[in-house]
Amino acid sequence: MKNQKFKTNIKCGGCIATVKPYLDSLEDISWSVDTDKPEKILTVEGPATAEEIMNKVKEAGFEISPKKKVLGLF
Repeated sequence: MKNQKFKTNIKCGGCIATVKPYLDSLEDISWSVDTDKPEKILTVEGPATAEEIMNKVKEAGFEISPKKKVLGLF
């Protein structure tokens, strides 16, 4: 399964409750938001595309952008 990460402004339990029905409408995904970190990272596992996920979060009234991967130098 695909594992995707996004920066959001989903800050608290109330925000999570607001976005829940939107994200839950996407089939076969699981998701969580790390509200303890400043970037408020949304992690989504499943077949949904980044565009579908971002559209649902925006429909719920929140900001979202893909989290850029940092490549280490070895």
